[in-house]
Amino acid sequence: MSEEINENEHEEELTNEGEQLESLQEETITKVTGMYKEWFLDYASYVILERAVPSLEDGLKPVQRRIMHSMKDLDDGRYNKVANIVGHTMQYHPHGDASIADAMVQIGQKELLIDMQGNWGNILTGDRAAASRYIEARLSKFALDVVFNPKTTDWKMSYDGRRKEPIDLPVKFPLLLAQGAEGIAVGLSTKILPHNFIELIDASIKYLKGRSFKIIPDFLTGGIADFTNYSDGKRGGKVRVRAKIAQLDKKTLVINEIPFSTTTTSLIDSILKANDKGKIKIKKIEDNTAAEVEILVHLPPNVSPDKSIDALYAFTNCETSISPLACTIENNTPVFVGVSEMLKHSTDLTVELLKKELEIQLNELEEQWHFSSLERIFIENRIYRDIEEEETWEGVIEAIDKGLKPFIKHLKRAITVEDITRLTEIRIKKISKFDIDKAKQFIEGLEDKIAVVKDYLAKLIEYAIDYFKRLKDTYGKGKERKTEIRIFDDIVASKVAMNNAKLYVNREEGFIGTSLKRDEFVTDCSDIDDVIIFRKDGNMMVTKVDSKTFVGKDIIYIAIFKKKDKRTVYNFMYKDGVKGASYMKRFNVTSVTRDKEYDLANGNKGSKVLYFSANLNGEAEVVTINLRAVGSVKKLKWDIDFADLAVKGRAVRGNTITKYTIKSVDFKSEGVSTLKPRKIWFDDAVQRLNVDERGELLGEFRAEDKLLIITQSGKAKAVKPDVAMHFEDDMIVLEKWKSNKPISAIYFDGEKERYYVKRFLIETSEKEEEFISEHPKSKLEIIATDYRPIAEVQYSKRSLENQTVNFEEFIAVKGIKAQGNQLTTEKIKNVNLLESLPFDEPEEKKVEEVEVIDEEIIEEKLPIDVPTIEKSSTIEIEDKEAKKKALLKKAIEKKKENTDDDTQQSLF
Repeated sequence: MSEEINENEHEEELTNEGEQLESLQEETITKVTGMYKEWFLDYASYVILERAVPSLEDGLKPVQRRIMHSMKDLDDGRYNKVANIVGHTMQYHPHGDASIADAMVQIGQKELLIDMQGNWGNILTGDRAAASRYIEARLSKFALDVVFNPKTTDWKMSYDGRRKEPIDLPVKFPLLLAQGAEGIAVGLSTKILPHNFIELIDASIKYLKGRSFKIIPDFLTGGIADFTNYSDGKRGGKVRVRAKIAQLDKKTLVINEIPFSTTTTSLIDSILKANDKGKIKIKKIEDNTAAEVEILVHLPPNVSPDKSIDALYAFTNCETSISPLACTIENNTPVFVGVSEMLKHSTDLTVELLKKELEIQLNELEEQWHFSSLERIFIENRIYRDIEEEETWEGVIEAIDKGLKPFIKHLKRAITVEDITRLTEIRIKKISKFDIDKAKQFIEGLEDKIAVVKDYLAKLIEYAIDYFKRLKDTYGKGKERKTEIRIFDDIVASKVAMNNAKLYVNREEGFIGTSLKRDEFVTDCSDIDDVIIFRKDGNMMVTKVDSKTFVGKDIIYIAIFKKKDKRTVYNFMYKDGVKGASYMKRFNVTSVTRDKEYDLANGNKGSKVLYFSANLNGEAEVVTINLRAVGSVKKLKWDIDFADLAVKGRAVRGNTITKYTIKSVDFKSEGVSTLKPRKIWFDDAVQRLNVDERGELLGEFRAEDKLLIITQSGKAKAVKPDVAMHFEDDMIVLEKWKSNKPISAIYFDGEKERYYVKRFLIETSEKEEEFISEHPKSKLEIIATDYRPIAEVQYSKRSLENQTVNFEEFIAVKGIKAQGNQLTTEKIKNVNLLESLPFDEPEEKKVEEVEVIDEEIIEEKLPIDVPTIEKSSTIEIEDKEAKKKALLKKAIEKKKENTDDDTQQSLF
């Protein structure tokens, strides 16, 4: 019996424990859900509102606002240790000292609100600031002028309830846009780029005047930037920033400015990494950065500086892309607005704050006028004597009030007990020395001030505009734009990548790759290049460089493929199938689908290539056709000139060579390029050459033609045009070079301190030469590239008349290093080019544009059953158009004669 009871008790205990466990599990799950729903959202809201995202009102994050407030508390005009400021800030900011010190350094490095002393780090090199106990700071004059005003500040209690701190500082300037902001919260981030101080003020003035405006970022690190897709700083926008790279000499590049968000250290690391991967080739790097950036990139021999500059932009941090995201806090809520809306809001807020300040100032002046008037009445009418008999305070108040009543009709408000109380506090010494005239003058001065303030309030917008102009005049010096605005051209990585691999081929087995080192070497290449392959069966394909790739057996040609290359022309002969006729065509390959096979024959089985050549400049060679001696074939051998054939698409069938079997095709002689001269344009926006009709047309260029480039620093050179070329910022002449056309110049020789005139020709092309002296004070006044230029010289002395200089009569053409003839020792005010004298320029020899006899076109004009035509050796017509007509006429005549088809030969 007892055992049964014990068992039942044990079962009850298990049941109770299970119920408690289930209950505990239910409670735990409920608590976790509650934690996720409430605690997580509370934490996320706290991070967004109190740590990471700045306020739209004053442009500051909470830690920044508390730092500024603490600095104002401690401000006595002298520097304070940053450690002391950090400690004081901890009274308002409930976080550690390290985060406060870091935030303060970031504010200081923006060079706007804090006057720094000591080592505050370097935004160019990325060096950190010294410890907070070693550096000092105080508020800048700008911050004291713009950021603080206790009378217009709304306050709240600090986190521990012991002190008051500002909800928002009364900032009368678009501070958020000037400093920029970056922060990552929980599920939210912001990235507001810094803008130029002067441009922001100008934009605010335009907005107040009702005019449109546009603002774009400006970075303290300088550099050049493309803001085409800035999109007003909203989500989805993009800014491309580049380092400023110049060519110091043929073997050295110098980086003088770096992109925003990078440092010289990170930039150099990225260059070294790209060099290790073989994307670029450099010899060594020198970092001479101190107050200004100077990174020297030394290039190995036979490496193009222009191509190296593009490669630095393509493969290193010399070009970075920034995605702005304008997110701020407004009314305790994150909002996404553009920078234009931010500026409008800040400007409207500035107007409101200025209005509040004027209203407070007006109220203070009116109160001062009111009490000064009471004081004058009180003393001038000796009302203070009326209180001598009074024994109680109430009696004193009443006596003074009664004594003032006859004299207060002109007052602007009623008298209060506080006013009377202040009158009783006037000292006897002041009463005894009271000067009525001075009192009147003082009150009149107050009335003038009141009138001025009222006028400001009546013309509030004009007052705000004057306020912004004062800020610009007072603090704008040294804050000019540092980042150069430019539109970038896209750099194709494959065109600028340095050769870091070697390409090999096994023609018989059909393998290509960089690992086939025992097979035939093709060329040096980059690991991002594409390769074009032609096979004996008439198929072509393009594939990416890899270690080993199968592309098909019997490879007849392999090379690096250049997309959109219209200069490379392929001369192609093939037999169509086993029993088909033979055809020829010329084509280029501009774009293809990678790893797709293209049949260049008609697609019939058994087709094979009879002759193939790749010509990088469109050359058309002459070949000899050899037929097999079969049947009634009379002519077994003749020559074909590829120049007689037009360049068409790769998919065309081509022109018929013959229907008989070709024994062989032999190369006979080289040809000339059949391509027309290439037109080249210069796009000033991106400072680049192009063949896409963008910008100014420089002319038509053949292979031997060159560009003339002259800079303001007195350097000239004639070089072959290349779309990858870079140009100096001081370039003043860019035109097609004519070797016989003299260059005329007037320059000041710094060593001899006098002006000279010279005329010269470029003696050595592809070499940059200086044509003025190297003295630091030497400078080029004017340059002319006409045959017979005329210039007008204006002297600084008014007594001297303007002088006209005929360069042709003044001096003969001499060497580029010649000093020239002395013009004057007087100071020249200005030199202007006048209209040049007429000159009959010698006509250039026009190269005959090759027109092609296209058999397919002829056949279209003839009846369907017209046989092919034998190429007659007796027809010797130089005029291509006449030759075409003669062939057409002969074909019609042969058609009429009904000659037997077996005796007919093809056109060639």
